[in-house]
Amino acid sequence: MAIMQAALAFTARPLARSTMLALAAAGASALLLLGALGFEHLGGLRPCALCHWQRWAHVGVVVLGLTAASQGNRPALQRALLGLVVAALLGSAALAGWHAGIEWKLWTGPESCTGSLPAGLSVDELRRRLLGTAVQRCDEIPWSLLGLSMAGWNAVLSLLLALGLGFGALRAGRPAA
Repeated sequence: MAIMQAALAFTARPLARSTMLALAAAGASALLLLGALGFEHLGGLRPCALCHWQRWAHVGVVVLGLTAASQGNRPALQRALLGLVVAALLGSAALAGWHAGIEWKLWTGPESCTGSLPAGLSVDELRRRLLGTAVQRCDEIPWSLLGLSMAGWNAVLSLLLALGLGFGALRAGRPAA
């Protein structure tokens, strides 16, 4: 009964703006993760190593965002966690931008996922490297929309989320005029 009363009391109060921002960031990153998993498992697009790295940034945003949302009664901690969420989103945007640049051949990616091998390898070393190379290359674009690959869209959306959350958190921290 006490749990039910606490839940009703919680839902009766409006959520603070910073709590809503934390939930929105966690929800947006969860949707991006679900989209990536849908492309993989329903659409048959295999992710490369860099795609997996980008997913971890969004997992961090979900965990930090939900943790921040639960700290509404501790505003200083909530603001610090929101700052970490912004940092994780900026990290996701940077990693995705780097990946998009590799796809567009602006720079080279890691040898483990671009398929490039140095010259002069022995047959055994060549075999070892080929067998250890990821199946999906990081420098190929398996899907695009409006000229942007999934990595490109992740860079744009992560940057927009980071900016929106950052400005929203700054605004939420100001006293009402």
